[in-house]
Amino acid sequence: MRVYHKAYVYLTCGTDLLVFNEPDTPHLGLQVPGGTVDPGESFLKGAMREFAEETGLTLDAAFDHFSDQDLPFETFPKVGQFLAPPNRPLKGRHIRRNYHVTLSKRPKEKWEHFEMFPSSGGDPIRCHFFWIDLFGAEAMTEETFFAAFGAPLSLLRKRLAPLQDAA
Repeated sequence: MRVYHKAYVYLTCGTDLLVFNEPDTPHLGLQVPGGTVDPGESFLKGAMREFAEETGLTLDAAFDHFSDQDLPFETFPKVGQFLAPPNRPLKGRHIRRNYHVTLSKRPKEKWEHFEMFPSSGGDPIRCHFFWIDLFGAEAMTEETFFAAFGAPLSLLRKRLAPLQDAA
């Protein structure tokens, strides 16, 4: 089984989380920015690079490692949120390191950006970015997210509960 090292950024502003979908593959559901760590690259450097490549933004903020995931994609059902596009196979073991970054002000409300060099090769991927409330119904349903990106959200909610309580 092939092993992929992945790094993802869970960017929050208040209790809102930056997510994206792929308008050209709408069945995938919501994702967070990140992707494959290059050979010899640290997870942190990979998270920073992948975030910039996918969003078009550079963050001047602390990246706080808050969770890990070990996902053997061969064991997932080939339906619903785990159904990958045919030109972007997910086969293999995905070892993820997830980072939390907080901002006091949103850089943008919503935007589109193309990831020009997908790790699986192929055409650029169009991404539509926007914010969702971590305590809202959409974020509470893990199935809203592609490939277990929703699983770490309970940890983020615990971190951000004081903000929610103050609202």
